[in-house]
Amino acid sequence: MAAHHQFFSDQSQLYASARPTYPEELFDFLRVQCEDLDACWDCATGSGQAALALAEIFEHVEATDVCAGPLEHAPQHPRVSYSVQPAERTNFASRSFDLVTIAQALHWFDLERFWLEVDRVLKPGGVLAVWGYAWPHIAESMDAVLQEKLRDVIEPFWAPQNKALWDGYRDVEFPFTRIATPQFQLVPQWNLPQLLAYLGTWSATRQCLEAQGEDFFEHFAAALELEWGDPTRVRAVTMDFCMHVARKES
Repeated sequence: MAAHHQFFSDQSQLYASARPTYPEELFDFLRVQCEDLDACWDCATGSGQAALALAEIFEHVEATDVCAGPLEHAPQHPRVSYSVQPAERTNFASRSFDLVTIAQALHWFDLERFWLEVDRVLKPGGVLAVWGYAWPHIAESMDAVLQEKLRDVIEPFWAPQNKALWDGYRDVEFPFTRIATPQFQLVPQWNLPQLLAYLGTWSATRQCLEAQGEDFFEHFAAALELEWGDPTRVRAVTMDFCMHVARKES
C-alpha cells in the first residue's frame, strides 16, 4: 500500500469527523446536468461524505476507495454500496453510471488509466465531475499565522501530487466535453478547535508531527488563538475550491 494511502487509513476516524461538508448547490447543479438519475459512482469516497449527498439524488450509488479504513467510518445508507477497489480498475459493468464523481482525490490517480476506466463505465451522455479544496482563509492576521507557523513548517512534508490540487487542477487534461460550471463556495463555520482538528488531518501535518514531535503544532495553535480570541467563537473559513465537469458524448 502506498504511503499516502496508509496515512489516510490510519487517520480515517479523524479525517471523517473534521472535514468540511460540500455545498448543497453543487449537488443541485449535478442533478440538473444528468439525463438520468439511476446510478452514480463516487470514486475515492473516503468516509462517504459525497456519497451520502448523492444518495439523495440517485437510485443507487457505488462508493469505492482503495483503502478499507475510511469506509469503516462512512455513513450507511440504503442506496449506497461501499467497496474496496482501485480507481483505475473496477469490477463495474461497462456503461453502468450516469455520473462519476471524484472529490478531493484526483491528484492521487494514474490519470491515463483512470480516464479509460471512466470512459468504460460511464453511459453515453453521462457526466464526470471532479472537485477539491485547498487552503483556508480567515482574516489577514490569522492567515499570516497559518502561513508562518504551519504551512512554511510542513511544506517539506507535502507529497508532490498535492500541487495539482493547489493549482485547482487547471493543468489537468480532462476527457469529454467540458460543461460550464458555476464558482461554488466552500465556507465552513468553525470554532478554533474545529479548525485545528481539520488542519491536523493534513497529511503533511501528520508527517511533520511524526518527524518533529508536537511542539510545532502547539506553538502554532497558541499563536493562532492569540489572533482568534475566544476559541469557542465561530468564524467563516473560506476554502480555495475548484470544480470541473464534463460530458461523455452520446
